[in-house]
Amino acid sequence: MSLRFSPLLPQHQDLLWNFLHIALWDPPPAGLRPLETLQLPPIRIYAENWGRASDLGVIAHIEREENPIGACWMRLLPDGMGLAYIDEHTPQLGIALLPAYQHMGFGKVMMLAALDAARQRGVKQVSLTVHPQNPAAGMYSSCGFVQTGIRNSYLLMQVKL
Repeated sequence: MSLRFSPLLPQHQDLLWNFLHIALWDPPPAGLRPLETLQLPPIRIYAENWGRASDLGVIAHIEREENPIGACWMRLLPDGMGLAYIDEHTPQLGIALLPAYQHMGFGKVMMLAALDAARQRGVKQVSLTVHPQNPAAGMYSSCGFVQTGIRNSYLLMQVKL
């Protein structure tokens, strides 16, 4: 199976909320957080009113299939907002795959496509935070992210583009 990508656009707002919900990973045995969590200010800042000039993201589809299986998105946030805030020029990244497509290598391919899109737009670096028990941390490292600190017990990671 191969992936194809399309831009994450304002008309995909509902899709983005769904993927943000999946991205809020907690260690097992915890499941998905309640949907109401998406309305909390420190969470909603990553998705609300998607489509700002600096917003950037990709949607992943299995080749020749219509329904999206994942998204990877980046957003610049104001001074000090967001757990992965570095500076006003560094977008914070979110990524999620539908559970049926996780642990199959699609996340890395999708993240590399999103980072390439950011590089083409002139972005110099990207940041993210990840729970230290999340197995995706290894995938982030394989995409060039390095740990640069700890924020609220989450690993702060950055990649230079």
